[in-house]
Amino acid sequence: QVQLVESGGGLVQAGGSLRLSCAASGSISSINSMGWYRQAPGKQREYVGTITSGGTTTYAESVKGRFGISRDNAKNTVYLQMNSLKPEDTGVYYCNADARRVGYWGQGTQVTVSS
Repeated sequence: QVQLVESGGGLVQAGGSLRLSCAASGSISSINSMGWYRQAPGKQREYVGTITSGGTTTYAESVKGRFGISRDNAKNTVYLQMNSLKPEDTGVYYCNADARRVGYWGQGTQVTVSS
């Protein structure tokens, strides 16, 4: 079992920045990769980006060049640095962990970008 807790959401103006955190606990050693997804009101959850256990990152085209994922292994925490935020980045951001092909989700944190 893996538990994930997100934090760092909030309200920011367009062009601003936020950093989200995802703290993992439980069977940490079983995690292959961790990622971020988001869900805007009335829309399906969509992929934002992923970081593997080896540190390789991938991103959705919509956030490439603006968002960055990093990890602090000592703290079992993954970060999502969001820069140049746009109103369309508004939504609930969820942390995901892939542990031996089992997916785990955090509770989500709200990000609102005002125009």
